Amino acid sequence: MPMDRRAFLRLLAVLAGVRPWAQVFAEIQAFFRSWRREEEITRLMPVLFVGHGSPMNLVQENSFTRALRRLGRLLPRPRAIVCISAHWLTRGSWVQVSARPEQIYDFYGFPEKLYRIRYRVAGEPEVGKAIWRRSGGRILPTARWGIDHGTWTVLYHMYPRGDIPVLQVSIDYRRPLAYHVELARVLRFLREQGVLIIGSGNITHNLSEGQWQDVDAQPYDWAMEFDARVKEVLQQGAYDLLLHPVRISRTWAIAHPEPSHWIPLIYSAFLHDWEKEPVSFPYEGFQYGSISMRCVAFGWAMSGKRLE
Repeated sequence: MPMDRRAFLRLLAVLAGVRPWAQVFAEIQAFFRSWRREEEITRLMPVLFVGHGSPMNLVQENSFTRALRRLGRLLPRPRAIVCISAHWLTRGSWVQVSARPEQIYDFYGFPEKLYRIRYRVAGEPEVGKAIWRRSGGRILPTARWGIDHGTWTVLYHMYPRGDIPVLQVSIDYRRPLAYHVELARVLRFLREQGVLIIGSGNITHNLSEGQWQDVDAQPYDWAMEFDARVKEVLQQGAYDLLLHPVRISRTWAIAHPEPSHWIPLIYSAFLHDWEKEPVSFPYEGFQYGSISMRCVAFGWAMSGKRLE
């Protein structure tokens, strides 16, 4: 973060005593250029990765849902929200440009009360069209789809009023993991425009191993091991390992029988400049033994503090 005013004045006094004033003036100019760059970084909208887990979190009061509500209060208010959800898998890459996206109940066999929950939000077609233009046509506009449960079950807690426009970007499931890095870099301009980008998946996601009768079941050793290794990777900024997750841990295959819930993390991580911005973890924990609910915040809040 930038040097405070007192430290700067102390530096100025030292410089004035030992260097010619022309050199001191150059030092002052360099200082303020650096300060402006730091201010630009802290003005960037943070990026999130959220472990969304089961739709049952809609009606459960627990440490995870409380953390989501706290995040909504801590973040600077976004102009719009763009979500990359593990539940919109497509051939080709698409961005939702409907003015009134459909709320999609893409989950089955849950209590009826979940299907009565309404989260109606406006879309933001102009943001979607800007993504299409910036991508050079690699991300195409569509009015189909809407907001699926990877998006609205999270926002239901973060922004319960539903008063922020929302759109989604799809995941082209056929593509190699490196392809998603390219698209993440396309989306970086949104951070300068007050748009909150959320990757919604899970760092471990093995439904066949879930202990579905106990949301607080003891996590499996493999789940804790993989989750902990991913945390280390993120703290170290070793993001290239996200493209080769078996190198992170041999437990990759059991943590992710298929990669749909992993890919959103790639988007979130590569929207971030690790050398200049912090990584923090607003929530850590597991549900049903096999699902990591870890949330990751990339970047600074407007207060200049980490989001945890």
